[in-house]
Amino acid sequence: MAPVGVRPSVWARAPAPAPAQRASSHTSGSVPPGVARAAPQTGHSIHLQHLPYRVPSSRRRKRAVAIASFDDTAPAVTEPKPKLTVHYYRHAGDAATFGLHVWGTRVAHATSWDAPVGAAVPELTPGAAVSTEPTFVSFEVPLLDPSSDAFVAKTGDPSLSFIVHRGDEQCAKVENFLGDADHGDRAVWIVAGNPAVFSEPPDLSKLPTGETDLGKARAIWVSEGCFALPFSVDPSKVFVELVASSDGGLVITDNGAGGVVCENGGSDVRYIPLEIDSANWSSPDAGEAGDKYPHVRAAGYAIARLPAAYLEQNYAPWLLKCQLAVQAKDVTPDGRHGRLREATSVQTHGAVDDVFGGYAGPLGVEIKKPKNFGGFGDAESSVTIRLWAPTARDVSLRVFRGPDWGDHEFEVPMNETADGVWVVEGPAEWEGKYYQYVVDVFHPWGGGAAGSFVQSVASDPYARSLSADGQRVHICDLGNQNLKPAGWDDTARWKKTTNQSSEPTDYAIYELHVRDFSAMDESTPSDLRGKYLAFAEQGTVPTEHLKALAKSGLTHVHLLPSYDFGSVPERSEHQKTVDHAWLSSLPSNSPDQQAAVASIANDDAFNWGYDPVHYGVPEGSYATNPDGDARVLEFRTMVQGLAGLGLRTIVDVVYNHTLSAGPTDRNSVLDKVVPGYYHRRNFDGHYENSTCCNNTASENLMMERLIVDDLVHWAVSYKVDGFRFDLMGHLMLRTVVKARDAIKSLTVKRNGVDGSKIYLYGEGWDYAEVSGGRVGTNASQLNLGGTGIGSFNDRLREGVMGGSPFGDPRVQGVMTGLYFHPNNFMEQGGAEAQLKRVIEDSEKVIAAMAGNLREFEFTNKDGYPTPSRDACWVGSNVGYAAQPRETVNYVSAHDNETLFDGIMLRSAVDVPLDVRCRINRLAVATVAFSQGVPFFHAGDEILRSKSLDRDSYNSGDWFNRLDYTGNSHNFGCGLPGREKNGDRYGFIGDLLGDLTMKPDRSMIQKSTQHFKEVLEIRNSTPLFRLVDAADVQRRITFYNTGPSQTPGVIVMGISDDAVDGVTKQICGKFNRLLVCLNVSPHEVTITDPNLATDLATAEMIPHPTQGTMCLDDYLLGAKCTGGGVVVPGHTACVFVEPRA
Repeated sequence: MAPVGVRPSVWARAPAPAPAQRASSHTSGSVPPGVARAAPQTGHSIHLQHLPYRVPSSRRRKRAVAIASFDDTAPAVTEPKPKLTVHYYRHAGDAATFGLHVWGTRVAHATSWDAPVGAAVPELTPGAAVSTEPTFVSFEVPLLDPSSDAFVAKTGDPSLSFIVHRGDEQCAKVENFLGDADHGDRAVWIVAGNPAVFSEPPDLSKLPTGETDLGKARAIWVSEGCFALPFSVDPSKVFVELVASSDGGLVITDNGAGGVVCENGGSDVRYIPLEIDSANWSSPDAGEAGDKYPHVRAAGYAIARLPAAYLEQNYAPWLLKCQLAVQAKDVTPDGRHGRLREATSVQTHGAVDDVFGGYAGPLGVEIKKPKNFGGFGDAESSVTIRLWAPTARDVSLRVFRGPDWGDHEFEVPMNETADGVWVVEGPAEWEGKYYQYVVDVFHPWGGGAAGSFVQSVASDPYARSLSADGQRVHICDLGNQNLKPAGWDDTARWKKTTNQSSEPTDYAIYELHVRDFSAMDESTPSDLRGKYLAFAEQGTVPTEHLKALAKSGLTHVHLLPSYDFGSVPERSEHQKTVDHAWLSSLPSNSPDQQAAVASIANDDAFNWGYDPVHYGVPEGSYATNPDGDARVLEFRTMVQGLAGLGLRTIVDVVYNHTLSAGPTDRNSVLDKVVPGYYHRRNFDGHYENSTCCNNTASENLMMERLIVDDLVHWAVSYKVDGFRFDLMGHLMLRTVVKARDAIKSLTVKRNGVDGSKIYLYGEGWDYAEVSGGRVGTNASQLNLGGTGIGSFNDRLREGVMGGSPFGDPRVQGVMTGLYFHPNNFMEQGGAEAQLKRVIEDSEKVIAAMAGNLREFEFTNKDGYPTPSRDACWVGSNVGYAAQPRETVNYVSAHDNETLFDGIMLRSAVDVPLDVRCRINRLAVATVAFSQGVPFFHAGDEILRSKSLDRDSYNSGDWFNRLDYTGNSHNFGCGLPGREKNGDRYGFIGDLLGDLTMKPDRSMIQKSTQHFKEVLEIRNSTPLFRLVDAADVQRRITFYNTGPSQTPGVIVMGISDDAVDGVTKQICGKFNRLLVCLNVSPHEVTITDPNLATDLATAEMIPHPTQGTMCLDDYLLGAKCTGGGVVVPGHTACVFVEPRA
């Protein structure tokens, strides 16, 4: 490598060791004979793509057979239709088990995926011997003649495309085949694993025997010295080499006969023999790589090594800047290289980590000012900008005087260090300017079948301020006093009215969208509606509402994504709107509201924001000016404003994916800088997208570092008090634990914040490519126990509401009518089956109320002591947490329907509205009275509706409206968005049309008062907020359990009495609590012998706060006397034994 500080050239390297003997290479770019060319018409091209292999489906489709009949009448003479014949071959001999899915304007009969064109197997000549060799099969596709009346060209539609597949297993894809001038019959030949489309039968003896598509990156460079190969290799029969081209242009010539060659004549091309390691994954360095990438090892990949001479001469840094391929060829009896077997491009993230992933220095903008800095003229002041881009050939910095397109000022080259970091230093006058990078790097999406070198205009992963829409990075000093609201540095002073606990069970979290909070509130100044500054406005309806909730015991506001996301235009003049007055005039179940909202959905001011572009910068659409540092000051003002209301701030972070990738998209950041590194790739090298798009790979060191650095940045620079991780299970557990440790190390003295009071929690779902620890131990529910990191308890939501987010929304749960008031909307089983489910789901609620602790023991439905991990059934993993702080209990969140809407969908038609509102309150109380961390969705307390929208991420202000005045209600504001809800219109239309189901102001106010009441009850005693699992087990007992239980009633006792084995008194008010939930519509009396024994000397009374804020006649019937308890229907009540 070049010395540190010197700008190196990729050409200035010591010569490589002489490569081994190899076959001759062809550099001609001409198409070999027999390979079909693109159709001559403009806009038509032929491209074949071999797709990921999947386990074939076991389902077989029965095909109907048409039987011809004879007719003596001579048929009319018709012109035969032209046809396309696709001949298909597989080395495995199973081509006949595949079908052809075909579509396009030239296709006479397009197929559905489940009914592809079947294969026609060649007929045998009578008496001929049956061959066991694989053969071609054929698929015949009738075509439309472009000159016929039946042909209708559609702009943007392909002329003809097809996929060869077997169930979900896709082998080959050819797009936009044929041109309008192709009138007659056509035939093509496809060989599995070969990217060529042949126009005549190929000579199979000359073709590769395996896959040779350089559009796939199946080989993985897992460490500096080790390559993992997707095919088995016998060194005595097969020769394997790495092909590196400094200027790209790698192709496979002569359909594989010539192997991998370079089409770019000026490129430095190296053929490096790889040595097959007989020790395979048991070698120390390979073993470490296998531990880091266990799915690669588990897939049976073979280990091949870079020769020692290349390692000694430090060739890995140069190779990582090249286009790379691996090819395997037969070794002929005389030792020469023969027929090509396999060829593939290479994934390099493991080697990048091994060579460059240890960099721990600064990145992004660093502004240095002397202690006695008096102005920009000081010679000691400077701006240094650093970018980690070790695979780039060259990087330069474009500087702009302002945020507008005409403000380009100059471009300067950057110098690369040995760490793969590109650096440039400028004067202090650069502060306030804007910049972009120009990165010269190989990108697998750079063009052509196998990628190419590109010059990408890139942003900075470590940006801290931006121009509007994130087009340029703004050079700013976050420590500048002008970017701080008054008193910002005295954190303790302005946070003194907030919760001071470092134990999350003392928290109560409220999930809120920045824009929802004030966008449609008339008491908020019009220029601040939907903005950060609305949270700092005193005396508005929304801020007074939050202040009142905080007074009752709400402690934290969790904001949906507020980092820079790419799904909203940030300049207000570019944001479209709809006329809300007109929408209000439409019928309550009209489709017109959603149609109007959908017509501007991608251009309005609303989106949830789960589309990250720049992780470390506040979103610009929420600022009064999206250009420059206004967003910095205003975000800080919001945090300070919330603290003034008595609330701490939690931010939603989405590190599991990025909105965009690739070399050209304006919202692609990480992938332009180090292509293919920051994102998780499958075995074909394609980016995983199970999170929705462009999954990131925190198993790679610098992605992990970016996450940890970013979290610390938000904690220190914006003094936020917690982080909610979106799809946390897609991150490695190691990453989240490192983040926890980094945050907990923050101190007021050193960093201005107390890291012990910052809470981490998230969605610990375990699915897709990360499931079961496939790519490493992930931050899923079952893996988080003992870390102190929380995860959402979906078991409580499912038990209370019923069903799952992915099923029919009318499936009932214990609180929505299952067994007690079936809705009969669908088949849910008979009374016996529903009773069984009620009892099982009640155990989910029991586990949740005890903190969802894995080892908490209670008496199950069969009368046996059982740990919560076996609630409902053995091996259910209902309980998974090690400590209460690791459980976030909830029954609703921004995803799926609101709590009120979920109840509306599940309730039987004859359930009155006031009962539905009562069920809403019962569900909220269940969360409040459970051990762990309670989590509420904004609007739970005002019966919030989104007009039954199942996914309102892009449904605009209209469907997402929050009205804290209680003067309006969003139920029946039109049918929700067709894209996400259209399949439900058949049953939600009538419901939304019934305006008697719309709550009035008194119902909303009652719900709000009840919410405050249960918060105050929870906050009144630490017995609702136990911190230790062993303490939960000692203090908590559930009654009315076992086979003789009265279904639908949960009774939980919490003791602070030494006679129950409690060793330390923690509540000065109460000796014990009794929490009762009755989900049935009827009053129930519980007489449990254990309850009678435990209450034998206790004088139980209703909690002093109960019924004082939310007047409820039902509570008059709640009694706890004589060792028994009477609980009214659809009621949650708390009894206490006051201390003497």
